[in-house]
Amino acid sequence: MTEKRRDFIKQSLIGTGGIVIGGLGFSAKSYGSIMGANERITMAVIGIHSQGKGHIGKWCSLKESRNVFLKTICDVDEEFFPERVDIIQKAIGTKPLTEWDMRKVFDDKEIDAVSFAVPNHWHALGTIWAAQAGKHVYVEKPACHNIFEGRKMIEAARKYNVRVQVGFQNRSDVNVMQAMKFLHDGGIGEVFMAKGTCYKPRDSFGIAPDSMPPEKLHYDMWLGPASYRAYNEKKGHYNWHWHWETGNGDTGNQGPHQFDIARWGLNKNEHPVSIYSTGGIYGWTPKECSQETPNTQTSLFTYEDGKVLEFETRGRYTHGESSLNTRIGNMFYGTEGYLELDGSTWKAFRKRENEPFAGSSIQTATAPKDPTFLTPPGGAEHFANFIDAIRSGRNYDLHCDINEGFYSSALPSLANISYRLKRELNFRGSYEKFSNDPEADMMLTRKYRKPYVVPDEV
Repeated sequence: MTEKRRDFIKQSLIGTGGIVIGGLGFSAKSYGSIMGANERITMAVIGIHSQGKGHIGKWCSLKESRNVFLKTICDVDEEFFPERVDIIQKAIGTKPLTEWDMRKVFDDKEIDAVSFAVPNHWHALGTIWAAQAGKHVYVEKPACHNIFEGRKMIEAARKYNVRVQVGFQNRSDVNVMQAMKFLHDGGIGEVFMAKGTCYKPRDSFGIAPDSMPPEKLHYDMWLGPASYRAYNEKKGHYNWHWHWETGNGDTGNQGPHQFDIARWGLNKNEHPVSIYSTGGIYGWTPKECSQETPNTQTSLFTYEDGKVLEFETRGRYTHGESSLNTRIGNMFYGTEGYLELDGSTWKAFRKRENEPFAGSSIQTATAPKDPTFLTPPGGAEHFANFIDAIRSGRNYDLHCDINEGFYSSALPSLANISYRLKRELNFRGSYEKFSNDPEADMMLTRKYRKPYVVPDEV
């Protein structure tokens, strides 16, 4: 790609009046008037297992409405390449390139942006490397594996002037956006407490002896920043979530989505001042499963003004919460009532009343009437917003800029530190350090395995 074309994409400006519902889409007229609007955005997906397969589908679906071209897929496990190549070829008519080393993707001058669906311990370093190469980044939640990494991701995004979107898709859900506006406008009075729930029963995945890694897996690259350990099939694909070196447990897996909504509803653009988290692993013993992270965890955060954020992870059998029988969702409590949110469905209740007075089925969002409106396919709104922000060149057009995503991702990370140390912690948010607690401070970062080091200077 020529420098002229890259500058075209970075410097193009969105005309006023064409943005609808916070940048979810543009009218055909306004979209066509954007400088560089017809310039193709060339993408690569890094990490194509599980969530990465979803990324592939989303970028392919944006071929027409956003002129997105998926050129390359990258994964350290080459086992997935044939099926994913076939999916892409059927979707967009061209065969993608394949790479196992993400650094080769960053070297490709034609690629404008990358999306990461890799294990959590790779989010920060991959994003920083991409930013240093001038690539825009869409990175899955949680944004970072620890607090230090999140701060370095923000610094890299700003230093290299790239857009970095975190995959909190609720930020682009019209009904959720509407619920948040309702809260911020005082719909239930002053919101003093928010609760997030992750009720996701999971069975034991068992144990296995250490072994040689599969022939098609580049295991050293898979480990990356994590400490060296022998390959074990029960600690690899997906199960990495439940081991501290690579994951953050369900509090830091499914949980970040609801942490983000809880913080959003409280309108807190800051860190909490105190954190306490407790729980454990229930239902099996270490001899039966290698899981390290808790499957049951309760976390409590207090902000400087006294407002409270609660979060509950239940990985065993349980009922739901609220009149919506919410298992993965949020509740908000205000001086004049309360609000329940489950997916895209929300209800607000006044004081002791039993019937909702507002909600997604009562106050629906206004959809654009223009038949030429270039709306993205359902489910791809957050991805489309990322592409639109690349073209605008403005961080504030992102629905979840890295700074926003970091504050939400920090919450489960802080909870896990409290859980592992088995005590309440006091946090100085402006310094991103604990109060006179060097033991806890050590857990804000990690020891990195060379050459996979998240640097102090990005």
